[in-house]
Amino acid sequence: MRIRVSRSVSLLAGVALAGVGLGTVSGCGSQKAAVGGTDVLADRARQVAEAWDGSTAAAAWRAGYHPMGEAVQLPRGGLRSPADKQAYEDQSFVLRGELPVTWPKDGQVTWAAGKPLTRALVGPDESYKTLAGSRVNGIPHLTVIGAKLGGMRVATSRGPATVPAWLFTLDGYTTPLKQAAAILSKSPQPPIRPARDIPGLPLNRVIQIAADGRSVTVVALHGVCDDGPAVDVLETSGSVVLWASVKDRKDSGNCTKQAKLQQVTVKLEHPVGDRILLDAHTGQPVPYKGLHGISPSGS
Repeated sequence: MRIRVSRSVSLLAGVALAGVGLGTVSGCGSQKAAVGGTDVLADRARQVAEAWDGSTAAAAWRAGYHPMGEAVQLPRGGLRSPADKQAYEDQSFVLRGELPVTWPKDGQVTWAAGKPLTRALVGPDESYKTLAGSRVNGIPHLTVIGAKLGGMRVATSRGPATVPAWLFTLDGYTTPLKQAAAILSKSPQPPIRPARDIPGLPLNRVIQIAADGRSVTVVALHGVCDDGPAVDVLETSGSVVLWASVKDRKDSGNCTKQAKLQQVTVKLEHPVGDRILLDAHTGQPVPYKGLHGISPSGS
């Protein structure tokens, strides 16, 4: 097992940083600096890897459908204008066409290797609602004039997969906006309990895995009185265990009890492949960004 720390941080100005409620986490008082907690966290990562590698939970995870990237694909070439981009970010959509009233109950998720997986499908109306949110006739907005069932490629815990997707036709675009329609598999019961009283905080979520599988971008929490998060990694043949700590906590100055979200890109020695991305703090797979408002269910 090898352990390394990633100092490679990718920021999206105005997007990657966000305040977290005061009742959620203390950004200064409860977080420890990375220095001094390294051995404790490294030991915890080894425990998590040993618990998961070869376990029934790991086998169940690999048998399921667990997206590790964005479940929405924009029209080819992306959204053309700042107004359309803003509308998408605001979930401001208007429906001017008819959505299908019948569709298959189930669909097939397929990989280049291994057996396909049958998953229940989200209907077009529910899928549209996750895109549109609760905003009605927002300005600016994107106009949906139709939809049909098709497919899209999604990064998953088992590698790239082709999954059923709703293809929404947008007014003014020649190619559709796609949203994965397959219901996510339920996460298995972890073989290890969450850690208590160790430095750092759990990772917020996975943002993306690089096409070559050799880097992972996650969102980590840190306080307002430190120099940002550091994410360490322990790689084994069956898992990639990640954990976040903070760098150079400042003891002086006025420190409010808030936390910030920051993207960190972790470089790996080997491609992720079908290894499980685990959070050392929780002992569970790192949360991924699935469909808006559609939680994993089923088996």
